[in-house]
Amino acid sequence: MKPFKTLITVLATGLSLAVLTGCDKCDDENPSARVINRGTKEASVQIKTSNGNTENLNNVPAGTTSAARQYAAGAVTFTITVDKAEVVKTVQMDQCHEYDITIAPDNSITTDSRDLND
Repeated sequence: MKPFKTLITVLATGLSLAVLTGCDKCDDENPSARVINRGTKEASVQIKTSNGNTENLNNVPAGTTSAARQYAAGAVTFTITVDKAEVVKTVQMDQCHEYDITIAPDNSITTDSRDLND
């Protein structure tokens, strides 16, 4: 009978911990962005964050992907430069999201997000 009580106690404790910690994989982490450059020219991205700071992903060669940079959540302005042509995009960036700034082979630009809790 004692092993049964021990098993019940262990299971109840495990269940309690699972409920208290929740199922989210992300705990209000700041968003991050990276550049995936599938274009024909080197690309640079300046990220002006909602709190006024600036992050730079500079000189990303064609055919490569930059490291990710984290920044404050909120309205973020990207200034993307490819072959001296500038594109400015303002995007709402949420906590617990990763963003890909993709430069396509025709040098068009898209942004996609991934929820870290999915």
